[in-house]
Amino acid sequence: MKEFVMTKEVITLTQFLKANDYINSGGEAKYFLKEYVVLLNDVEVTERGKKLYPNDLISIGNDRFILKHD
Repeated sequence: MKEFVMTKEVITLTQFLKANDYINSGGEAKYFLKEYVVLLNDVEVTERGKKLYPNDLISIGNDRFILKHD
């Protein structure tokens, strides 16, 4: 499991995807979420604006992340 350190208390799923190089721009998030299963705390999420908080768990394929606040 990888640790992702957030500089803000709350970020969006799109910001997370961009920061981890899954997408290059915010506009790609919609298409990414149609093609790949993204789990937030073991629940599938399709909202690109979904808010993420410290201690949330994100799974994308075989990649797993835990979010931490700086």
